[in-house]
Amino acid sequence: MTQAKNGDIVRINYTGRLADGTQFDASGCEPLQFTLGEGQVIPGLETHVEGMEVGAKSTVTVPAEAAYGPHRPEAVMTIDRANVPDNINVDIGTRLQARTRAGRSMPVTVVGVNDASVKLDGNHPLAGKDLVFDVELVEIVQAA
Repeated sequence: MTQAKNGDIVRINYTGRLADGTQFDASGCEPLQFTLGEGQVIPGLETHVEGMEVGAKSTVTVPAEAAYGPHRPEAVMTIDRANVPDNINVDIGTRLQARTRAGRSMPVTVVGVNDASVKLDGNHPLAGKDLVFDVELVEIVQAA
């Protein structure tokens, strides 16, 4: 059988879980389609799919470094509550868009709040976590 290789457009079914078994994502009704080698999915998953044959199923643990990277403490910041407009929800877990000093938009998660301040985390929610994927290579749509 043909193995998936760099440059191939592939379709996979997958379920993503944390090490404790908590599911964080799945392909759902339609397989995920991406091109191997173009960085469209996390590096550890892409590396795992490369070399698989159509119909193959496997499980892989992707370390944080090959997923969303380590949790960076410098990406956590505390701002004055007065700097957040009253109409913005700042409940813990809320995802917001913040502006960097350079004017770029950056996704952040509210991780703490009190009357005086709001603590925001600019890390990806899965940063610092090892991820477990159940993967099935459904199809090689177009070979390189």
